[in-house]
Amino acid sequence: MSLKKNITLILIILLSSFNIFTEENRGLEIAIMADANTSGFIDSKSQMRMLLKNKKGQITERSMRSKIMEVEGDGDKSLIVFETPRDVRGIAVLGYAHKTKTDDQWLYMPALKRVKRIVSKNRSGPFLGSEFSLEDLSFQEIEKFLYRYLGEEQLDGKDCYLIERTPLDPYSGYTKQKVWIEKENYLTLKIEHFDRKFSHLKTQYFRGFKKYLDKFWRPSEIEMINHQTKKSTTLLMKDMVFQNGFTERDFSQNSLKRSK
Repeated sequence: MSLKKNITLILIILLSSFNIFTEENRGLEIAIMADANTSGFIDSKSQMRMLLKNKKGQITERSMRSKIMEVEGDGDKSLIVFETPRDVRGIAVLGYAHKTKTDDQWLYMPALKRVKRIVSKNRSGPFLGSEFSLEDLSFQEIEKFLYRYLGEEQLDGKDCYLIERTPLDPYSGYTKQKVWIEKENYLTLKIEHFDRKFSHLKTQYFRGFKKYLDKFWRPSEIEMINHQTKKSTTLLMKDMVFQNGFTERDFSQNSLKRSK
C-alpha cells in the first residue's frame, strides 16, 4: 500500500476515534476518500480532444496528449502537449504539483523556442483561449484547501455529498468551490467555481467515468462552462494507458523542447 493511502487511512481513523466530525472534518474526510479513489496508479498517458465553444455555439477543436506521474510524498507531475491545429502545435505545459506550496509550471512556445516559467499570479486566467485556467489544469491536492461539509444532494439521479473547499493559495482565481461527490464510489461529478468577487464564475462537469485495471476511476469527459462569458470548453479523453514506466527525465524542462 502506498504512503499516500496509509496517510489517508490514518487520518480517517483518527477522526473516527476522537469523534470530531465537525462540518470541517466531515468535509475533509470526504475529500480524502475521493482522492484515495484515484491514487496509486504510478503513471498514465492519454490522448485528448479540446472543444472550444463560443457564445454563438461555434466550435473550435484542438488535439493534445498528456502524461502524468505520481510522486511519493508530493504532488503529481504532468505534461500536456498540443498537436493540432498548426497554430498551437508543439505548445507544451509542464507541471509539478505540490501539497503545501505553490505548484511549479512551465510553458514552452515553439515559435519562440524557449521555456517560460509561469508565475503564481498568472495561473488564474484563460489558458490559450479556453475556459480552463492553468490553475484548473493543476492537480487539486487535498492540503491546498480548507473544507466544509454542506450536506447531501442528488445530481442526475445520483446521491452525492456536497462539500465546500476554500483555496489556501493567495493567488487563486477562486474564493471557494462547491463540489458534488458521488456517495457510492466517491467520484467528483461537479464543481462550481466562485471568482474573487464571490460570484458564480464557472461550472465544471465530470462525465463518462471508466474503471481501469479494476482500480482507478477516470472521467472520459470534462466540461467547463463559463457563466459570465457564455463560453464552454470540453476535454474528451481516450486511449488511456497506465504504468508506462515514466521517469523524472520524461518530466524535465528539456522534455518540453523534445515534446513536438
